[in-house]
Amino acid sequence: MLIEIIKTIILGIVEGFTEFLPISSTGHLYLANEFVKLSEPKAFIDMFMVVIQFGAILAVILIYFHKLNPFSPKKNREEENQTWQIWFKVIIAILPSVIIGLPLNDWMEENLTSWQVIAATLLIYGILFIVVENYFKGKEARVTDLNKLSYGTALGIGLFQVLSLVPGTSRSGATILGGISIGTSRYVATEFSFFLAIPTMFGASLLRIFSYFHKGNSFTGDQTIILLVGVLVSFIVAYASIKFLLNYIKKNDFKAFGWYRIILAIIVILYFGFMKRA
Repeated sequence: MLIEIIKTIILGIVEGFTEFLPISSTGHLYLANEFVKLSEPKAFIDMFMVVIQFGAILAVILIYFHKLNPFSPKKNREEENQTWQIWFKVIIAILPSVIIGLPLNDWMEENLTSWQVIAATLLIYGILFIVVENYFKGKEARVTDLNKLSYGTALGIGLFQVLSLVPGTSRSGATILGGISIGTSRYVATEFSFFLAIPTMFGASLLRIFSYFHKGNSFTGDQTIILLVGVLVSFIVAYASIKFLLNYIKKNDFKAFGWYRIILAIIVILYFGFMKRA
């Protein structure tokens, strides 16, 4: 059991660190699972890899609790209205994922969860981050205040989020890249990406748990501990990761993450395409 807990902690660290950085938590978990695979049934592992994200959601809620709470007694009427507007924009933004994503999600997981797809998406979006950052270098962003984000722009970012259905893309990477491409500042794109994560990942976690039990599965005592430890570690690490990213983008662009993705894609290709076959 101790070995399983250690593996869970490692997976929790990987999930928490990568969930909100634009480098693909799914891709990293796929790779981490190659080396620290839990000794549990596949059904549990598949569910665990999604539900562990719940810890990262809690980290966002804690950090932005005041900003996202329209009932905060510290807010005046204008601030309450702004908070409701943010939530309405989040709802608009998640509609593409609900309409397009839900019908395709299972098919995507079954047919596109492979090292070839993950390597390709890591590489493609890594290049895109560098290209987009170079293109917009020195240009003034059209939206620099989250409260001035239009519903149309929110919907556009939501459409980019649909791309993250393909493993290795990165939900935060797709939405941040989309936000910057259609005129938001890095900070606005990043914060809105965080807020989109709350209903998106919460819904995905609930659906996965429902599906898990609906298929006749259940949790053993050890599995319950594993899941709770994974969520807790993910929460702690995600909290630190969010704080890091918010400070980082105040003075830096996303090109470093683009180069990281490219290097990781090369490592994936070398390992799975050559070393593992040898």
